[in-house]
This record gives sequence, C-alpha cells and structure tokens, in this order.
Amino acid sequence: MLYWIMSLDSDRLHFLFYPKVVALIGASEKPGSVGFSTFSNLLNDKFSGLVYAVNPQHTQIMGQISYANLKDLPNRPDLAVIATPAVTVPGVLIECVAMGIPAAVILSAGFKETGASGVALEQEIIKITHGKMRILGPNCLGLMNPILGLNATFAQAIARPGNVAFLSQSGALCTAILDWSFKDNLGFSACVSMGSMSDVGWPDLIRHFGEDKSTQSLILYMESVGDGSAFLAAAREVSAKKPIIVIKAGRTEAAAKAAASHTGSLTGSDDVLEAAFQSCGVLRVNEISELFDMAEVLGKQPLPRGRKLGIVTNAGGPGVLAADALAIGGGELANLSQETIAELNGVLPAAWSHGNPVDILGDADPTRFSSALSIVVNDINVDGLLVIMTPQGMTHPLDVAQEIQKIALESKKPILAAFLGGETIEKATVSLLKAGIPTFLFPDEAAGIFNHMWKLSENIEVLREVSEVKFTPNKSAKEKVQALFLKIKKAGRTLLTEDEAKAVFAFYGIPVVPTEIAKTSEEAELKAEHLKFPVVLKLYSETVTHKTDVGGVKLNLKNSQEVRDAFFAIKQNVEKKVGLNVFQGVSVQPMIQHEGYELILGMTRDPQFGPVLMFGTGGELVEIYKDRSLGLPPLSSKLARRMMAKTKIYAALKGVRGHKSVRLSEIENILMSLGQLAIDNPQIQEMDMNPLIASEHRTIALDARILIS
Repeated sequence: MLYWIMSLDSDRLHFLFYPKVVALIGASEKPGSVGFSTFSNLLNDKFSGLVYAVNPQHTQIMGQISYANLKDLPNRPDLAVIATPAVTVPGVLIECVAMGIPAAVILSAGFKETGASGVALEQEIIKITHGKMRILGPNCLGLMNPILGLNATFAQAIARPGNVAFLSQSGALCTAILDWSFKDNLGFSACVSMGSMSDVGWPDLIRHFGEDKSTQSLILYMESVGDGSAFLAAAREVSAKKPIIVIKAGRTEAAAKAAASHTGSLTGSDDVLEAAFQSCGVLRVNEISELFDMAEVLGKQPLPRGRKLGIVTNAGGPGVLAADALAIGGGELANLSQETIAELNGVLPAAWSHGNPVDILGDADPTRFSSALSIVVNDINVDGLLVIMTPQGMTHPLDVAQEIQKIALESKKPILAAFLGGETIEKATVSLLKAGIPTFLFPDEAAGIFNHMWKLSENIEVLREVSEVKFTPNKSAKEKVQALFLKIKKAGRTLLTEDEAKAVFAFYGIPVVPTEIAKTSEEAELKAEHLKFPVVLKLYSETVTHKTDVGGVKLNLKNSQEVRDAFFAIKQNVEKKVGLNVFQGVSVQPMIQHEGYELILGMTRDPQFGPVLMFGTGGELVEIYKDRSLGLPPLSSKLARRMMAKTKIYAALKGVRGHKSVRLSEIENILMSLGQLAIDNPQIQEMDMNPLIASEHRTIALDARILIS
C-alpha cells in the first residue's frame, strides 16, 4: 500500500481545497442519493486528482472500483468525503485518523441540529479528530474549488472559475447562488457550505482565502458568528487586502431590560455586530440580492476612492431616482468641475442638464454617450460612474454597451450600468456582463450598490487606522481602580455609587463635576455652602441607579432653605416609590448651567466582542432619541471623531446657527480614555456618563454609572 508522507507541520486545511486524492465514503449507485450525486460530481473531467469510492456493499460504482474500507485504497486520501448515516461517522473518522488523512468533509446530517443525542454524537467526532485532522461540517452541502475542478458536493453543477470565495452556513443558499451565477457569468474561487462548524469555522476559512492566490474577495452568508474575538482577528488580517462582504441573518434587537446603565439598554446585539464588522473592515449588506450584486461587482470592478458618483443618463427621471437612492444611502453626487462642464458644453446639446446627473437627452446616440462618459469619468471629483440608458429609437443599446466597454478598459474607477427595458436591451446587457460591467435593471439599485462599494472602502480605511492604534495600559490608574473595585466587592456590591463612578472616571483623566455625600439635611446644607450656590441634590443610593425615575434629583437650589426642602422631598419621593431602605442620603454638586449640549458616552461588554463604546445625544430622553453610534476600543483620535460623525448631534457640535463649535478634541480624548478604562479593567460590564455637557468653554460629566461583575 502506497501512502504519501505528510509533515506534521503541514496546513491540514490546505487539503480541503487542494487534494490530490479524494475518497468518498458512502458512494452510491442510487440516483437521487447524496452518495450518487457527490460521486458523480467528483468524477467530473475537470478534476485531475484520483477519486475513490468506498462502500462495502458494491464492487463497482459508476464503472469505478468500490473499496470495502479506507485501508484497502491503493493511495492514502488527502480528503475524505463522508456521506454515511450519522451514527457511522465516528467509526469512519477513527479510520481516517489511524491512516493520517489530514481533512474530511462530513455531508451527513443528524448531529446537533437534531437535539441532545445529535449533540453528543457531534462531541464524539470532535474528540476523535481534535488536533489530528480538519473537519468541514457536519450537515453541509460540501465544498467546491472550481479552479481545481473539485466538486465535493451534491449540488447539480460546479461553479465557473473566478476570484470570489463564497462561504455560507446555508447549503440551500449555496445552490441558489450557483444557479444565479451561471446566468450572470460570475465565477468563484471556492464555494463552501459550512454546516455545523464543529471544527472549521469563520476564522479558519477567512485566513485560508486571505492567503489563497486565486481569491480576490470573500462573501459570507452568516447565521452565527461563533468565537467573536477570533472572527475579528482573522477579518482584520484579511480585509485590508481583500474585501469581505457579509449578510447576517437574524437582526432582532436584544433589548437589555435590566440594564444598569443607559448604554446597556441602547446597545442591542445587532448594533454591536454592525460596529464589530466596521472595526474589522467588513461590509455588511441587508439583502440576499445585495450579496449577489456585491459578489458580481467585487469580481469585476475596483473599489471607489470616495463616495462621489457621476451619473450619465439619457432620461431625467431615472437619473433623479438614482440620485435619491444615492443620497439616502449616504453617497454624494459629484460636483462636476468647471472644466468638465465646459467640455460637456462642447459635445452636448444646449438643453443638457448642466449638472450631475448629466442628462444627455432622449435622442442621444452612442457617440454622444461615449463623449459624455469619457469626460465625466475623468473628472477629478468623480469616484465612480453610473450609466443609465432607456431604449429610444436612436439609442442602439448594443453600440452604447460597446462604447462603455472601451471607456472601462482605460479607467481605474468603478463603472456600473443600469439599462432599463426588456428584449430591446437584452443583447446589450449580455455584452456588458461578459465584459465585466455590472448591469442592473433599475438605477436606484445600482446607486445602492455604489453606496456599498464606498462604505467598504471606508471600512478598510478604518481598519488601517485601527492597526495604527498603540494601546498602552495606564498602570497607575488601573491600580487605583482595582483597589476601589476590591472594596466594593467586599461590600457585596456590583453597582458603584455615583461618587465612586466619578472617581473611576477621574482616575483616567475624564473631567467630572465635584460631588460630596451628605447623610443628613444639615450635612447637605454645609456641603452646599462649601461648593457655593446654586447646587444640585441627587439621591445617594447603592441600589438605585436611575435617580430621576424615583424623584431623586433637584436642580438649581439657590440657598440653604431650598437645599433642606429638597433633601426631604427626595427622601419622601423615594419612600413612596421604592421604599425608604434605599435612601442613604444625597450627593451635593455644583449646578452646571447647560450652556452647551447634553451628550452620553458609555460602554457595554458584549459576550462575543468584548467592550463596545457608545457616543450620542444624552439627557433624560436618551432612550427616546436613540441618536448614537458604537465603536470598539482601542480608539485613535481619528477613530473617535469617526464615531462622533455618525450621529445627528455631531453637526451641532461643530457649530450651527451662530453657536460656536464645542471642544471636539476633548470629547475625542474622553472616548479614548473610556476605551482604555474598559480594556484595562475587564470587570466593568457597563458604564456611562449622562449627561456629559459639551460647550465651547468646557466638557464635563455631570452624572456617572458603572456596573462591575
């Protein structure tokens, strides 16, 4: 028996996609069975490797020798494909491990998707193979390497060769994409159905295709992330050099009903996932059609350098629809330069639109299209070009398509087309698709895809900024915080009082309003006089966090009598609403006039991705406005500014209607410090400062909450 020698240091995952010898355990002659379809696919004339059938009930299958056992094979397989009943799979894997087979695809169903017994069976195969071989599946469609001609699936046909790797947790979606890809002339470097991901998961495959020379981009259909930190690490490594596009099923917001901080109630799991994707350079799309379209675009067109689109159209209405879709998605119409306008005046009728979208009028022939496109695509302000054509008597769609192709060959900018119509434009669209020009039925759809393209470019830019962040732990501040946390834990508490939370923030250089504790009304008066009027009184409690909910806040107290009255009013309110046992006095603070804007800054710790920062509009109605953005630490000043820029309040912070800009650099520093605080101290589960007052004169936190584990 001849066996190939494999080094222990070899990348076993490589043998999933580049095997020279494949064995199908469970090959069958029964039409319609998984074993029949898979063996037929493996025997295709495009795959040059050896393929063996293993089935003790047959001596021949499809004219090929069928072996009773793996050990009878004349060569050791690089890849075992298993299509036998679930209960037999552990025994098959024991044979694989004994022979030193480096990789296997388990097509068989009947594992954790079936309940407790299936979970136990899956744990058994993990135990058998861990550290000894790599497993794709179980319960999957299989995998394809069209470059190699390898089709280890039970799908109907192998994909065309291309440069896009498609990874999916849905086998049915794999077959749908394959069927669609033939029509749109899209090719793949690999198609992988991941199944239960008992072993090979997202990080493994992302890294593999990040190094795969045949792959230029990755598209992912995701139902679960798995190990969040491992996914982020792999995606960050790869997405800077190869685009990664994800559609994630299940967008339901997981509301934090018992959150101790506003941050906890505002950061649903889907929001966190969105921030995580952005932090690692991954683009998320929302529709399966967009995933298909992005796969096509990434396989054929470069990414734009920015978000400014030039539109050339022979019909005004479709151009306006595209412009609307572009703006709604955050893109911008390019402002054409005066030189471009002048050039267009020289080749277009006087009635052209004289702006972007460039309406070249309904009687435009292919020559007019060509002239306008050549001028617009070369404008320095244009990052990408959309060509819209409606069939008119003098249009000649196929000739227009050929002119677009000539221009695309000379341009490094992405070019998209929207040819509206049916049979009249069919030959033109086929011609464009074959030439690598993505073509859409509707102009707004094309504009939406351009929005995804520039967002992907920005995500990749964010990734580069993340890689430049140098995180250095603040040892002195960390020691002070840890000492305070130890004291709190010994007291049996997890919720910090307001003054304790402010002390933690102050340790990290975050400006907070002075706060003093008073147990009696007399103490409150003395504290108020010391801090100087006017002052604020707030409930001091080790258990109540949202003080306004229980009538625990009194503002703008101007003298001792008002302080005394406020003390007893708070005490009475608390007694009525939650019981006097939670009243432990009041905190006294200077009254800060709200001459600026109320912001909220916070952090929650996600179980998959770790600390997640929040920035947005603050105040009592923070949960109503929900104007916020999320980001993952550590942050640079540039990344902090990007977070701020995603909110509506940011426009006001920069200065609006006679108001001067607030101290934006101070807010950046606070966000960076908050991120460092979260990373330094993993015990912190939630924290926020609300409001943080920001004005042209100062930036200061008036309230603070921290929950530790």
